[in-house]
Amino acid sequence: MEKYTVVIPAAGQGKRMKAGKNKQFLLIDQIPLLIHTLRVFEEDILCHSIILVVNKQELKEVEKLIETYKINKVDKLVIGGKERQESVYEGLKVIEGNPIVLIHDGARPFVQHSVIHNLIHKVVEKGAAIVATPVKDTIKQAVDGIVEKTVHRNNLWSIQTPQGFRYNKIVKGHQEAEKQDFFGTDDASLMEFIGEKVYIVEGDYENIKITTPEDILYGEAIIEKRKGE
Repeated sequence: MEKYTVVIPAAGQGKRMKAGKNKQFLLIDQIPLLIHTLRVFEEDILCHSIILVVNKQELKEVEKLIETYKINKVDKLVIGGKERQESVYEGLKVIEGNPIVLIHDGARPFVQHSVIHNLIHKVVEKGAAIVATPVKDTIKQAVDGIVEKTVHRNNLWSIQTPQGFRYNKIVKGHQEAEKQDFFGTDDASLMEFIGEKVYIVEGDYENIKITTPEDILYGEAIIEKRKGE
């Protein structure tokens, strides 16, 4: 199976965490969140290199973490932009050739290698694919607090990362988005913006994004569960 490069944006401040600092440095099971995420790709045989996008003010701290925890696949540290989309684009700019590129949230540390490999297979076949899970809850569409209708969930998916693309496709998406001042809600939305088809690979519900203090507790529970497997 083809190898890949992963771009990991880790420059956001995570205001919903209310931690007073970048959530990437918060500890889960006594290890920084960012390190948990980096280890997923460090230990994946198909991962060729990691492009890590960080805040300029946190560059030295991140460099120290990478050295302390012996993360060897970080090829480049890139300074991020004001928005996540800009940060991802800065990371993409330092990649050469036309490899498979994954884009993965720094605060999503529990993605499984099997899911990543299924994603790679789909990207090789189709050019653009994303990880997602079927929506479990009943979804209502409402205006001003009043329910208008119940949305059938059969075709609804909750989108996760990583999201995978051929390098030339995702760069084209960013180029066109920049020209037209378009900001998408995720990386795949840039593909949709330029008319590219995006395919879904089913993930799992443990691939959570650490966003709120409650997620830390859930994350620790996932780690304990996996230790027992």
